[in-house]
Amino acid sequence: MSYILGIDTGGTYTDGVLLNFEDKVVVSKAKAFTTPQDLAIGIKGCIHNLGTIDPLQISMVSLSTTLATNAIVEGRGGRVGLILIGHRKPKGNLPAQKQAMVSGGHDLYGIPNGELDTHELMKVIAQMKGEVETLAISGHLSNRNPDHENQAKEIVRREWKVPIVCAHELSSKLGYYERTVTACLNARLLPIIHELLVAVKTVLKDHHIDAPVMVVKGDGSLISEEKAFEKPIETILSGPAASVVGATFLTGIETVMTLDMGGTTTDIGIVKNNRWRMNEKGATVAGWRTHINTAEISTFGIGGDSYIRVDGESYIRDSKKGKLHIGPLRVWPLCIVSMNYPNLVEELRSIKGKRTVYQGQAVDCWMMVKHPENLESLRPEEQAIVTALKERPHNVLTLQTLVAEGLSPFALRSLEQARIIGRVSFTPTDVLHCLGLLQKWNSEASLEGARILAQQYGCPKESFAAKCLEQITRSLTHTAMQSIALKQGHTLTVESDSNYNFVMEPVFKQDKTDQDFSIQVGLNYPIVAIGAPVEAYLPAVGKLLNSEVIIPEHSEVANAVGAAVGKVSERVTVIIKPGFNVHAPWGCETYLDIEDARNRILTQGKERVLENAQKAGVFNPELVVYHDVSSCETDFGKVFLSECFEIVASGYPQF
Repeated sequence: MSYILGIDTGGTYTDGVLLNFEDKVVVSKAKAFTTPQDLAIGIKGCIHNLGTIDPLQISMVSLSTTLATNAIVEGRGGRVGLILIGHRKPKGNLPAQKQAMVSGGHDLYGIPNGELDTHELMKVIAQMKGEVETLAISGHLSNRNPDHENQAKEIVRREWKVPIVCAHELSSKLGYYERTVTACLNARLLPIIHELLVAVKTVLKDHHIDAPVMVVKGDGSLISEEKAFEKPIETILSGPAASVVGATFLTGIETVMTLDMGGTTTDIGIVKNNRWRMNEKGATVAGWRTHINTAEISTFGIGGDSYIRVDGESYIRDSKKGKLHIGPLRVWPLCIVSMNYPNLVEELRSIKGKRTVYQGQAVDCWMMVKHPENLESLRPEEQAIVTALKERPHNVLTLQTLVAEGLSPFALRSLEQARIIGRVSFTPTDVLHCLGLLQKWNSEASLEGARILAQQYGCPKESFAAKCLEQITRSLTHTAMQSIALKQGHTLTVESDSNYNFVMEPVFKQDKTDQDFSIQVGLNYPIVAIGAPVEAYLPAVGKLLNSEVIIPEHSEVANAVGAAVGKVSERVTVIIKPGFNVHAPWGCETYLDIEDARNRILTQGKERVLENAQKAGVFNPELVVYHDVSSCETDFGKVFLSECFEIVASGYPQF
């Protein structure tokens, strides 16, 4: 008997499953807290929690991760050097620390604009040595002819041992700026993904598991660890894509809306006839436009660990209730942290009446996430906070008394951004503990948090958690409807906060009431809800949306299941332009006859995708060729514009 080990490292939890793929059975499943300071700790804990594993029975390990996406959002990664080849720079900012330009590049027909200036290239290499950790090379219209990029790469390799990526290796699309950004971000991610995969391999070795490692891409397919080392940019949105794969696998339903509520975000995808919509223009992450194809998934900042905040200023100024906010900031739930640090319950219990703080709100607590490597490198006000939190977490009001020099909100913020300390506060997870819908951690801390915020909100403490639950349900409903609206080209507005009536024509019809709202939704397929918190929220969301909600068995680890059951998909895109010029990843070629060009494309393209698929463990892949011809009508008849071939080899790894 052989099994697949699926692992998903999310923002809050690292999930794991042991899957018997042949019988489509989850043999065991487990969770552990994700440890951003060292992901290997969370992965090791997750594998340990799976129970006894015979390492000889593990045929493959498959990993989905938010690491690449988070690193881009947070601006982390290696220092990137960028060499541009051509006579002009792409318009816009570029994610590289060092940039230089050398002469060369090509035109739309793949013809060189001039020779590659190798003399200038040698100067650039000398200037960048020691200044950057990785290198990106992007030539003008290298997707039409990659010759100059390949030449530059070989010259750099002879002179400098540095990780290099060429733009044409990542994108065959037009768009100099997006192609260059993709190359730079890929270069930035190289050391981060390298560190992750080395950590994973170390954990597997500790458990005596010697099996191939695959990684989920942003389109839900798998790549080998070797390819992930080379092209980490392809793993952006890996986690959300794995959730869609897992949801459809666990239900077997071919047309669904998938809603994955995690600790940090809620991700929504729509699958029709077992195919999901792809973001063909390329994913945009943290404002950077790329050429990476990903599943079209809508992500919203609400999850089980979302920060629940009450805007008390409104209460004081207008003598009305404060305003309730949920998300998008992620914090540590009170109920979880207080399990190991019960002093937080006593500190919260001591808070009476409405209290004003400079940073956040009175219910907030702070804890040490990782000890700084060099305490002396911090500013004095930061050192004081770290010293006060060294032994155990504290509520912000207690922390004020422990920091003799005065608690600096700027120091708190900078330490939080550096992930040295973390905020602990009231979350949807605490709401469930207050209402008795979840009894996994310390409910006392949750109840004290609800009491403090109820005073600020202006309602009895007994009803505050219920009001939070109602708003979370409404927010999720709005999130689902907004996702549908975007897919169908509609706009969505909320008429009023009190009745929460939606307007979206012509898809939705409203039935207004004074106290509540109900909506008839033009949704003719069910919602598959996955993620640990969905049982508490999604049934009510389904009623409001007038849609069936399915929560499958193992929904809480569906992302890890999706990682385990993904397919490998290798593809090559080739274009024929007028004059029978062939623009392919292997170079630019010209033919006298279009049939010769087509035969060359099909022969070389199939060989390439089959070889790559076999390297990834797919020994008998399914081969599909997509063919599209573009032309236009003129006064002189039909004129040929281009012919595009996309050759795809896909299948399940058979390790």
